[in-house]
Formats: sequence, structure tokens, C-alpha cells
Amino acid sequence: MGLARLRTITQTSRSEQPRGTTPVSLPDDCVRKRRTWLQRGIETKKEMPLLLLLRSSPSVVAVPSQSVEQLIRLATTTHRQIRSITSSSCSVAALSLFCRRPSKGNSLFSRMEGILHSISWAFSVMLITSIRAHSASCKDENRPFTYPSLLVREFQPIILSDTSTLNPLKRLWGGVGITRNKAMVEHLQDYGIIRSARVAEVMVMIDRALFVPEGSPPYIDCPLPIGHNATISAPHMHATCLQLLEENLQPGMHALDIGSGTGYLTACFAMMVGPQGHAVGIEHIPELVDSSIMNIQKSAAAPLLKEGAISMHTGDGRLGWPEAAPYDAIHVGAAAPEIPKALTDQLKPGGRMVIPVGNIFQELKVVEKKLDGSISVRDETSVRYVPLTSRDAQLRGF
Repeated sequence: MGLARLRTITQTSRSEQPRGTTPVSLPDDCVRKRRTWLQRGIETKKEMPLLLLLRSSPSVVAVPSQSVEQLIRLATTTHRQIRSITSSSCSVAALSLFCRRPSKGNSLFSRMEGILHSISWAFSVMLITSIRAHSASCKDENRPFTYPSLLVREFQPIILSDTSTLNPLKRLWGGVGITRNKAMVEHLQDYGIIRSARVAEVMVMIDRALFVPEGSPPYIDCPLPIGHNATISAPHMHATCLQLLEENLQPGMHALDIGSGTGYLTACFAMMVGPQGHAVGIEHIPELVDSSIMNIQKSAAAPLLKEGAISMHTGDGRLGWPEAAPYDAIHVGAAAPEIPKALTDQLKPGGRMVIPVGNIFQELKVVEKKLDGSISVRDETSVRYVPLTSRDAQLRGF
């Protein structure tokens, strides 16, 4: 998908490019493994062009024509300096180890020194070899370092106009400056996070500002604390989960939101399954359950709450909510060390669950129960969530 889109973008005629800009194609990263990384801000305007080149791969960047050569020269020079320093440091370290021979003798200290000398020498040789192998695999001495995109999963053209360099970068790096819910959704659509019109419609109807603590920037694309050592996920993660569960959130279906927090995603589920369906939210902090009900009452999902199509409960999400099972869709908003069996048992045949799994390194997994009852699991992307744990452990800070 990404490579096909890249070919489409690079084949775009020059007449379709913004006036006063020149398209620059950046090559694929050597590893070719796309990951969704935590967003990081840009501190100064001076760093923006370099960071744009270093952190967008593969992509096509349209920049002011007069700046193209300057940006490439800057990135190339930086890369050469880093490579030179790294290679020189490794060479000096290896030479010093080679020249420093271990002392002779049969004492325990002498034998240990000899073993450490051999290990250090082998490590230095492997390090230098790996650096040279990386350079050879890139096949381009002038190629700048590249990193996975920090936000977008399917890379889009980034347009930097001559008149304003800051505004497009604000939209890319976390949606800074967005002040309306609809603008937040459009931002996610522009960069390929939301690809479904139905998901976009629901996220426009449910205003995120009603579900974040007062004083917090509601539309910035990052997680926000909501008290009790809990967070509300970033908009792009909510959009990703809604995309993954869309087929299992049809009118009349049942959905379970574990770790419902302020109730935002539960309200979105309810809007998608409609009055004939049922959206269940479960949260083990009673204060959050109470506030989530008040939040939903202020939102477009208020009639569904009144009709009973939404129900919010206090409980241990690791055990699910058997009273309303089975579910067509299950979303888990915290990372479990492994997939809880209680949740797969409550998944309806043909149903789907989205759950982050892991401790330090976490993967967003898509779990599907086939019609014969068998379970299939696949990895969607790398993520970083708070742990799925007990109420006491969460209040103690995990």
C-alpha cells in the first residue's frame, strides 16, 4: 500500500505541484519496517527542514525550490559527520584494545583479563563490520539517515508553502494549533489515519472536548492525563481502533470498551451500533465511571444513554463483562502482559478484539474468533499504553 502510494505520488505531474515548490523523493529506509512512534515536538524553526528530511521515509516532500539544494547539503553534511565520528571512535577503540596486551601469568586475574580482552576485541570488530555493512546496504554515500514516521502510517505528501512553513508542520507534528473537533478529524484524514467516511462522521459527532479534563488541549494528537494515573488515548489511536473494528460495529451489534476512562470511545461505539445495538464501558475507577456518564450526557450520544443502548460499569476489565456477552467488538484501552482468556471467551464467533499486549515493548494485536471458534492473532503496530492492572496497582502508580 505504502509503495503503491509512493509511486503514485512520484508520478504526479509537475503541474500538480504547488507553485514555487520542487518535489524531492526520499528513499525507503533500509529496514523497511513501518512503526508508529511516539510523537515528538519540534523545538525551533531552524530544525524543521532537517527533521523533515531525516524523519520522513519513504515520502515525497514539496519544498520551496530555492531551499532544495540547501536542505540536501545540510542533511548530507550531517550524515557524513556522524558516520566519520562513529567510524573513527570505533577504530581508535579497537586499536587501543589490540595494542593493550593482557598481562602474562596463570593467576585468576590474568585469565579474566585475557577473556575480557578477547570479548572486547570481538565486539569492536563486529561493530565496525556492522557500520560498514549498513553503509554498503544503503548504496548511497550521500544518503541522510532516515527514521520511521512519528505519526502517519501511510505516508502522504507534505507541502511547505513559500509563505508559511509552520502551519503544515503543526498539522503533521501532533495537530498543534487545532481548535475545533472537525479540524482534528480532517487532520487525521489528511494524513491517512482515518480512511473511512463512517469513522470520520462518528468522530465529528462526538466532540472530544467534552471528554478531556478542563484546561487540557482537547484536539492535540497525544494522550492526556485524566486523573487516577489514567489517560485518554491520542486521537490517532482512537481513529485506528475504530477503523480496525468498523466491520464489527454495524447497527444492532454489541461492543465492549475495557478501560473506558472518560467514555469517549464508548460513545463512539454507541453511535456506530445505534439504538438497536449495545455499547458497554467498563472501568475499575468509580470516579471515572461517574464522570464518563456525565460526559456522555453532554454529547450527541446522550439519547442512546437514556434509551439503555449505552451502559457504564465499575469492574475489573481483565474479566470482561459477561452479563452482556457475547460481543461483536472488544476494545482494550490498556496493555495486558498476555491476551486474557476471559475476553476471548466473551468474543462472538466472527467477532474481533483490538488489544495492546506487552510490557516494555507493546504491540497492538487484532484478535479474531472464526465461526468454528478458533482464534487468530496478528500484530497491527507498535504502541505504548498504560498497563492493564488492578485498581490498587493503578492508584499506587503501577
